[in-house]
Amino acid sequence: MQYILWVLIVYLFIYFILTVRGPTAWDRLLGMNLISTKIILIIIIFASINESAHLLDFAIIYALSGFIGTIFISLFLTERILADKKRKEEKRK
Repeated sequence: MQYILWVLIVYLFIYFILTVRGPTAWDRLLGMNLISTKIILIIIIFASINESAHLLDFAIIYALSGFIGTIFISLFLTERILADKKRKEEKRK
């Protein structure tokens, strides 16, 4: 079980590099979502190793906040892209 934690931590660093180097904002958002998912998995596996059920509550709260954060950031990026397109069309006219 502990080897799985180390594999997830390695994946966490790989996704961190993806997030930092991502050429677009959508790639960075995907990287942050993957990091959030791996952190949730680490919390769940750590809770099962230590047999502490109260950590599962933290995993659920972290999952919900990560989901809501991803939705709000994607809505913000979509609005920004639409505003940029509208601004470019107004400059052409």
